[in-house]
Order: sequence, then structure tokens, then C-alpha cells
Amino acid sequence: MPKLKTHSGAKKRFNLTKSGKVKRARAYKSHILTKKDTKRTRRLRTTAYADETNVATVKKMIPYK
Repeated sequence: MPKLKTHSGAKKRFNLTKSGKVKRARAYKSHILTKKDTKRTRRLRTTAYADETNVATVKKMIPYK
């Protein structure tokens, strides 16, 4: 079977944990932060896990991680 190509966008955005969960960052943290309150920006810093419905797709995009 030939080698699979890793999706460039996915390799920058997702990581796999030892248990096989897909770790991701939260959205809406890149710009226009002045109007977002401090509590919200702190919450956006924390990592989250991808939804179960998307895990299979993400794992296909990052086969060697």
C-alpha cells in the first residue's frame, strides 16, 4: 500500500493524545481581542478535544502523528 499524504492544515491544528483523543485549540482567539472580555480570552486559551463525529476524519488526515 502506498504512503499516505498528511493534510497540511490538519497537522498544524490537531494533535493526538496517548489515549487516541484528538486535541485541538479553541476558535476565535486570533484577532479582535479588545472587545472580548478577559474571562473569555482566558477560556479560549485552554485546549479542547475534537467531537466524536469528527475524530475519524481527522485521524485520516494525520495518519503518522
